[in-house]
This record gives sequence, C-alpha cells and structure tokens, in this order.
Amino acid sequence: MTALLSTTFFGPVQWYQKLVRHPHVLIERHDSYVKQTYRNRCLIATTNGVQALTVPVTVENSAVRVSDHGNWRHQHWQALCSAYGDSPFFQYYEDDIRPFFTERWEFLYDYNEAIRQTMCQLLDIAPSVDYTSYYIKDTDGMADYRDAIRPKHPLPDAKFAPRRYYQVYERKHGFLPNLSILDLLFNMGPESIFFL
Repeated sequence: MTALLSTTFFGPVQWYQKLVRHPHVLIERHDSYVKQTYRNRCLIATTNGVQALTVPVTVENSAVRVSDHGNWRHQHWQALCSAYGDSPFFQYYEDDIRPFFTERWEFLYDYNEAIRQTMCQLLDIAPSVDYTSYYIKDTDGMADYRDAIRPKHPLPDAKFAPRRYYQVYERKHGFLPNLSILDLLFNMGPESIFFL
C-alpha cells in the first residue's frame, strides 16, 4: 500500500517508519501550508526536556520560502550541539548534518527533500519515493498520514508504537517517544534502522 506523507524538517521517527515499512511513498507537494506542523519544525531532547526547532518561513501565493529572519541556523546548530554533543554518535554524523545549518535553500520543500535524502543515506534505507503532481483528495488505496503525523493533535496511528531506545536524558525525563529522527540517529547510530 502506498503511504501519503507531508514534507518534514528532520521529521519524527514515526514519519521515517512509514518510509521503511511502505513499499511506496508519495510526498505531498501541493497541500496548503499549515502552521505548527512538522513541515518546518522538529522536536529534540534537551537537558530541559523537549525543545522545538522551527524554521521561519514566508508564504507568498503557494510558495513557502525559507526565511533568513533572525539567526535561526546558528541557534538550531548550537541547540543540537548542546543537546547531542555527548550522545554516542553525534561526532560521526555532525559533518553530514551541519550543512543544513550553514547553507541556504530558497524553498522549504527543497530544503526538506535534501534533508530526507541525506537522512535516508545515513540510515541506510532506500525507500521508493515519488511526489504528488496535484493535491490528492481521493486517497482510496493509500494510507494517508498527512494529518496523522503532527506535533500537536496527531490523529491515531494504530500502525505506530514507539520503541524505546537509549536517550541521553532518559534518566532525567524518562523515554521521550517520537522525537526527530536526529534523536534516534545521534543516540543509536547504525542500529537506528532496527527502531523504525
């Protein structure tokens, strides 16, 4: 069955699980931009608990552009270094991840797609991915996760049960499920695939 997904900025473990478990994935290119979704935010574990990293965007007509407002790239990178600098695998992947916080992309979709491709390489997965050519309303025969995978008010997903893995701050906060794929990668490295 084909999975229909929204684009994501270092999406959650649940999103990447769909890439691994579905024989084919369609990534939506034509939906309307919705605030407070994983399109431009990810959740990471810090010493103070869960922190959202949000990419500022501007929306003009239907084009969603990455904004250069503020010093967000530097702030995001510093937050990742602080949160995961002591994790088992941060040093092995930081050179692959850093360019996403030093280079510039014009469109959010292109930025997210470059992230997805890099994450798939690092996770050693090769999903079959295509992109919608129009907004899909009739999802017969597809598993539509566009509204199910959200940081706030997610819809039930009976096919996703978070699996516990080592987290740097677990003693302090307990296991924090469904964080950004970065959390899984920095904590579990090449074993990440076994938790998807």
